[in-house]
Amino acid sequence: MAARRFLYVIAAIIFLILAGGIVWTLFPEAVMRWTFVPTISFAAPPDGGPDYRDQSAWLSRPGLPNDPAQWLPDGVKGAAKTKAVVFFVPPTTYLDRGHWNAPIDDKSMNERAKKFVPTQLSAFTNVGRVWAPKYREATVGAFLTTKPDAAKALQLAYGDVSRAFDAFLDQAPPDAPIILAGHSQGSYHLLHLLKDRVAGDKKLRKRILAAYLVGWPVSVTTDLPKLGLPACTAPDEHGCILSWESFAEPADAAQLRTRYDAGVGFTGQPRANTPALCVNPITGTQGGTADANANLGAIKPNETYTKATLTPRLVPARCDPAGLLLIGPPPDGFGVMVLPGNNFHVFDYALFWANVRADAERRLAAFEKHRR
Repeated sequence: MAARRFLYVIAAIIFLILAGGIVWTLFPEAVMRWTFVPTISFAAPPDGGPDYRDQSAWLSRPGLPNDPAQWLPDGVKGAAKTKAVVFFVPPTTYLDRGHWNAPIDDKSMNERAKKFVPTQLSAFTNVGRVWAPKYREATVGAFLTTKPDAAKALQLAYGDVSRAFDAFLDQAPPDAPIILAGHSQGSYHLLHLLKDRVAGDKKLRKRILAAYLVGWPVSVTTDLPKLGLPACTAPDEHGCILSWESFAEPADAAQLRTRYDAGVGFTGQPRANTPALCVNPITGTQGGTADANANLGAIKPNETYTKATLTPRLVPARCDPAGLLLIGPPPDGFGVMVLPGNNFHVFDYALFWANVRADAERRLAAFEKHRR
């Protein structure tokens, strides 16, 4: 819970800065809780959740008009057609304290998703057809409190994701290789999906091409053993997990480590003093170092974050012993969305967009070769 609360403090700060220009140093955690934690008691929304047989329940899926997964930066060719499919769970974009879970048709939430999620989804369109569900996200305030209501909100959101996964499996080709991917809250739900649905299902586990659990800390010793898949240790390995959290240098992750160390992993053991999983998105291997020349292209946004260009060789990447992904000095052009401590959380995909695409291509080729 502690690690979850921290990452959603981060998410809250991102959108708060965008909305009001309030400086982090003037906004202590107590005020964050007062601003974002609902004061009402948890109550399940009356709508029963999205019907994932309906196109309107999906942010992205094959055949959807104006599919955000088809967004591409200038100069990048369209997506290739393959047999693979991608189940992508978006991050939190709901900030309202009026509900513990987002109404599925909340306008502000959906507008934020349309702005930020395409740069993540589109990293996989060269290897497969992308499915990304709308779901009743736990509001950001659920990560700032230990109230039982917060746990109920997270469980409800996970229930939607799990039902969406069922619908995805029903509608996707039955033998298609599967990529699981997400960011932030999305990766949190995918961690639980792996533990609950994939680890004990041998047939389904064999279909998993890779799981990109980006922007969420995964303990190598107390989480990974229960997920059914190993960490990716080679760039052409398939059936494995990738995760990273991006920080420029000098990196200050003291608050992250404090929260992370207070948590308990899926094995039931404390996360304290255990390394987080760091798979370098440039090399595709657990740990390691790559210089900026190996960065095939980062998405660099314009001032309004409405368009972006692909910039090769923008940043290097190296995994430190604690599991942070360090990118060298802060690159120019990312503005107020860089978080305290040189945390580039919101750009975890964007900084390595072209490398993620290449990584998925390699793993798909290895998967198909193994099948043959």
